[in-house]
Amino acid sequence: MNIPKTRFAPSPTGLLHFGNIRTALFNALLAAKQGGVFLLRVEDTDAERSRDEYVVALMRDLRWLGLDWQEGGDAGGAAGPYRQSQRGSVYERFRALLEERGRIYPCFCTPLELEMSRKTQASAGLPPRYSGKCAHLTPREVEAKRRELPHSLRFRMPKAEVIEFEDMVRGSQRFPADEIGDFIIRRSDGSYAFFYVNALDDALMGVTHVMRGEDHLANTPRQIALLQALQLPTPRYGHISLIVDQAGAPLSKRSGSLSVGELREMGYFSLAILNYLGRLGHRYESSAFLDFAGLVAGFSVERLGRAPARYDRAQLDFWQAQAVLGADQPTLTRWMAEEVREWVPAERLPEFAAAVRANVLFPRDARLWAEAVFGDGLPLSAEARAVLEATPPDFFRQALAVLEEPLEFKEFTRRFGAAAGVKGKALFQPLRAALTGQLHGPEMPPLFALMGWERIRRRLAAHVLNTAID
Repeated sequence: MNIPKTRFAPSPTGLLHFGNIRTALFNALLAAKQGGVFLLRVEDTDAERSRDEYVVALMRDLRWLGLDWQEGGDAGGAAGPYRQSQRGSVYERFRALLEERGRIYPCFCTPLELEMSRKTQASAGLPPRYSGKCAHLTPREVEAKRRELPHSLRFRMPKAEVIEFEDMVRGSQRFPADEIGDFIIRRSDGSYAFFYVNALDDALMGVTHVMRGEDHLANTPRQIALLQALQLPTPRYGHISLIVDQAGAPLSKRSGSLSVGELREMGYFSLAILNYLGRLGHRYESSAFLDFAGLVAGFSVERLGRAPARYDRAQLDFWQAQAVLGADQPTLTRWMAEEVREWVPAERLPEFAAAVRANVLFPRDARLWAEAVFGDGLPLSAEARAVLEATPPDFFRQALAVLEEPLEFKEFTRRFGAAAGVKGKALFQPLRAALTGQLHGPEMPPLFALMGWERIRRRLAAHVLNTAID
């Protein structure tokens, strides 16, 4: 029995985005859940658009996300090479086998002829498929045309058959072969088409399960017919829902799709992204923040949905907040260190990180609180200004009188509240506004300790004299 094997097979024509990542994630989870192998294959047959820098980037991004592959890429394996641009001899060998079996034929139709045929079919309400014009040329006609015209190679679909398979996500699928039409496996420039190389590589590399977007569903009967003609094993297919934006259109960069590199630069934790995408079109029984082992344990093909998966940035940020709250102290301090280095003394960084973690989503948020605590404070928010304008100067004179010596925040507010006869919001809101410029934010006791006695006295005094004092 074959070891369960899934694969991620990106084309290196751009950076990984949400759709790519989720496909990779589901394949990695399925392989791990079954104790199998996750394979990485680079489908770089598009010579004009494929770039080596994208290959480097996608491997870096997958590793950063924790989606490690056990075969392919730079991990090696017995079924390589794992870049399609290096597998030309393999494709030629099986092309010759198809020709020997009479399953392919040359097509001399020009792009203009094919376009006109599609328009004619569309006007008649028919699905676009090849008319079969070149399928019955005699050997003499083929030889004559080959001397004068470029040609592609088409696969002969089996006629009067129904191609059936059980989709792991969408259940039983039936496709009448007559409605599909003969498709191109090699273009007139000699390059091989996706239908052919993708299916062939899956079979030759021992891939047992293929999880991919539902936009590939119509490709599947073609690939099954091709593998059957070559007497090669057919993997199990599962077609996952597409990710759409709030308007229901395919998610694009314009509507919020971000690359892995952009997410990393913004400060997202990799596990926040995986927790979000793992639930985008898939239902987990647990609502807790999960590590990768937890994501594997809770993954089930049966809980994959068929409806479009709607992208929600607020949900992504919810999981980012959970990641920040759950990060260990060294990870948290490293995450924000560069952004706050200008303000936070190195020896105070762990203390500062612990104080603000519940109020930051990204390192840039930590930078704001670093300025608030160790810098000149934040500009007054409108609501903080309103509170301070309603607070009499005597409030801050009394506060300074109580704070003639260093005190912890709890003791300071106890003494000050008793002396001034104030409590609750009337006590705490003016103090927070004066010290931070905001009415909301991290808990005041740790901020108070980080600011230090002298800085606190200067800020309180500024609201008595309307200027800062030394």
